[in-house]
This record gives sequence, C-alpha cells and structure tokens, in this order.
Amino acid sequence: MLRCLIVDDEPMARRLLADYVEKVPFLTLHAACASPLAALQELSSHPIDLLLLDVQMPELTGLALLKVLPRQPLVILTTAYSEYALESYDLDVVDYLLKPITLERFLRAVHKAQARRLPGAAPVPALVAAPPAAGPAPTEPSPFLFVKDGTRLVKIRQADILFVEGLKDYVAIHTRQQRIVSLQRLKTLEQQLPATHFVRIHHSYIVSLEGIDAVFKDKVQIGSRFLPVSESYRKAFRGFIDPKSP
Repeated sequence: MLRCLIVDDEPMARRLLADYVEKVPFLTLHAACASPLAALQELSSHPIDLLLLDVQMPELTGLALLKVLPRQPLVILTTAYSEYALESYDLDVVDYLLKPITLERFLRAVHKAQARRLPGAAPVPALVAAPPAAGPAPTEPSPFLFVKDGTRLVKIRQADILFVEGLKDYVAIHTRQQRIVSLQRLKTLEQQLPATHFVRIHHSYIVSLEGIDAVFKDKVQIGSRFLPVSESYRKAFRGFIDPKSP
C-alpha cells in the first residue's frame, strides 16, 4: 500500500486526484494540501510513499519543494505546462502528468510508482468502477517521452515511434523522422509505452501497431524493415492484432 499526499492549490484538481486515488486498491490517501508549506509539515511528521505534486503554486513551486526535501518520496508531478519536463527529469520523478489528467494516464503513472517501490511485483489490476462522466471527457495532450541521447534530452511523441530495438544496455528508437539511441534497457522503455498501442514481438523488438505495414508468419514489415516475431511472443502478438484469432 502506498500512502499518498496530494499537493495542489486548485480545489478541483485536489478533488479529482483524491477520487482517482480512491479507485486504486494499492493507494491510500493521507491528505490533500493546498500549499507546499502545508505539505512540508505533513512530510516532516508522517511517512509518505507517493507525492502527487503540482508544479505551479504560490509561495513555493513544486520543483522548489522537491529540492529542499531531505528525503524525497516517490513523486508524480502534475501540471498544465510541459516546459517543466526537462527539469523534472533531473529530479528523478516517477512520471510527469499534463492536465487535464485522465484516469487511464493516472493509472499508468501510479503503476510505475508501484513497480519502483516493489521491483518485480505484479501490478494490481482491480479497480472500483467509475461512474460515467457527465458530458464529453477532456482531451488528453498527445503523450510523449523524454529520452537521453548523448548529452541531450530528446522529446519523442509516442505517435511517431515505429519500433524500438534493444541493443544490450541501449535502445534504438526508430521514429518516422529519425533514429535515437538511448542508454536504457528495453524492458524499462516498454513500461513507459501504452500496452494498447505497443507490443513486444521479440526479446529485441517492440513495435507500434500503427507502424506495421504487413504481418507474415514469423515477421512483420515496417517500411523497408522486416522484424522477426519470436515463438515466445507469437501468440500474444497474434492476439494483439486480431483478438478473435485462436
């Protein structure tokens, strides 16, 4: 169980996050604070496992709060401004959520926090059913990743990724525009990509459903590249592209 502290100066944002926390079995809400100064008091007197922290707040920003904490819990940043993503990368946060935050995106973030807290633990899938929302759901900003390429951080839109290739301790991310090599494991990157759009076909390859041009018995074609589908991933891959297949 992860004890959560919500910090956001907007009442509606606090209520939304509190509602999301209540829907996740492995989360429990300790408190919801309207200011970083109130959060500091809670953090100094109570054990907190996960901090859901807004970036832009009066008196003290969320990033400034992180820099003064003697012991940093797991942190998920929430903000309406994408320009803080680079700075948050250096602060080792679990995830970076852009408002408006959907339940699906929140779940991906907290499952990453759960995996970091308990390496090797299977995520808890059970959720309390959410009532239908009144009116149209807010549109989530296009998801993206920041990956390290040499001495720079490169922003990559998930929609642009065709496939990812594992190269021992590195990954090569093949997009519609470029190929980016980053120092990280393929498994780590796989956890950041939505399972509804990306699938593992081989111990060395993850492919985007949108990027596939043709599927053969033991390989897929993406542009001019033919990537192998290994026996151990074949059944799951077939179920991914055709749920009705045996």
